[in-house]
Amino acid sequence: MHQHKIQPIACRLPGIEAVAADSSFSFGRHSHDCFGIGLMDRGAQKSHSGRGQVESAAGNIITVNPGEVHDGAPLGESRAWRMLYFQPPLMAEYFGHLSDTANSLTEFIRPVFHDPHLAGHFNRLFYTLTACVDRHFRLAVDEALLALSGAVTQPTRREPGLANDVIHLTRERMDDDPASPITLAEMATAAGLSPFQLLRGFSRRMGITPHGYLMQRRLGLARQRIVQGCSLAEAAADAGFADQSHMTRLFVRSFGYTPGLFARSLN
Repeated sequence: MHQHKIQPIACRLPGIEAVAADSSFSFGRHSHDCFGIGLMDRGAQKSHSGRGQVESAAGNIITVNPGEVHDGAPLGESRAWRMLYFQPPLMAEYFGHLSDTANSLTEFIRPVFHDPHLAGHFNRLFYTLTACVDRHFRLAVDEALLALSGAVTQPTRREPGLANDVIHLTRERMDDDPASPITLAEMATAAGLSPFQLLRGFSRRMGITPHGYLMQRRLGLARQRIVQGCSLAEAAADAGFADQSHMTRLFVRSFGYTPGLFARSLN
């Protein structure tokens, strides 16, 4: 029996999105612009991530870093989970309290954590952000998020010379202007590679083809436009999609719900 229900939930703080899901849907490879942390409530799933092939089950904390390509398929008929997605500038405020290392980045260190205490922190955080009516809720959010992020993150050294890496520069080209048309040949010429070399190198590094990566960046831009109040048609055009239906197909494939449902969740 196939079922698929994903519900965006309004959060009390800007820069955070909440989602509750109960689904047998298999998600294709995609990425998010945000830090994602969630809890498996029922069932189990398998997924490929930038940190390896993993399985998660009920009670496990699951994480994803910004730009990390991943997928997800149920182990069994369906699974239920909840996610919180945090914009990087917001998480940077909390990460700044977790490390004294000046020249470092902070990231989630594993895609799955088996720890009942972490699950408790997540449940408190999710409730406080989505359902708590206490006017002093911000203190509870700060405490729960610091406890949770402190246990699942670690600082990593910035990679010297990363800006000179041709794969990274190709990614930056698409990040800077995802809506504009670009060909593999043009990016390969700029990188001093053949199209095949660029395709192979980029896919090995990122876990997704340049075209797949570009579509994810366009989805991210479309979400920004929707948050800003644009109509779905305007968001699709501004993000570089051929039309609204093209955006909707990719939106559902990546996130499991329509852009219309996402827009309604913001009101």
